[in-house]
Amino acid sequence: MKNKAVKGKNIILTLVLFILGFMLAFSYNLANKKEIPSEKISDPQFARETELRNELIRQQKQNSDLQSELYKKQNKVRTIEKNLSKEKKSFYHLAEDAEKYRMYLGKMKVEGKGVTVTLQDGEYDPHNGNVNSYLVHDFQVFKVINELYIAGASAVAINGLRIKHDSYIICNGPVITVDGAQFPAPFKISAIGDPNVLASALTITGGIKDQLVNDNILFSIEKKNQIIMNPILSES
Repeated sequence: MKNKAVKGKNIILTLVLFILGFMLAFSYNLANKKEIPSEKISDPQFARETELRNELIRQQKQNSDLQSELYKKQNKVRTIEKNLSKEKKSFYHLAEDAEKYRMYLGKMKVEGKGVTVTLQDGEYDPHNGNVNSYLVHDFQVFKVINELYIAGASAVAINGLRIKHDSYIICNGPVITVDGAQFPAPFKISAIGDPNVLASALTITGGIKDQLVNDNILFSIEKKNQIIMNPILSES
């Protein structure tokens, strides 16, 4: 009986050792299978692909940053262009105003369409009033000049002598003195501007023409396609 018990224990022990050995072998094989992905991860080709993918990501981020910077620069350029455009318009208006002032001061040559107004002494009738009532006077010349400027004339001249901002006109009998130069009648007043506008301003009913005619002055107006006025020479 005792030998049978020992024999049975040996059989059980052998069986346990066999099962244990099988489990160890299975675990070893399983561990080897799990190590295969590790070998794949360390594969040189996969590492190269990973490096290229990371480089691509870096390039995309850099491109995105550069694109954002480009948008900022473009907006800055647009702002500068707008400011320059405003300044350009401002400078243009300043230059335009300066040119107008030079024209009024007689500092630059002016040419263009316009009108020529001729004022002449009326025919004197010894039986009808004073001779001075038939002569062209300085205030009458001033009336014509002022009306021409109001109507938009850019330059005015009397008998070829250009009028400037501080010109003076003095009547002395049958002649008038303009800035020291004497002229007898007829007096030709030339003006550069829109001929139709200038003519209408002078010939409107009850206007300058009617007033001068009522004062016995001979009045005529002629539209011109080309009038040239040279700049006034500065006195030394």
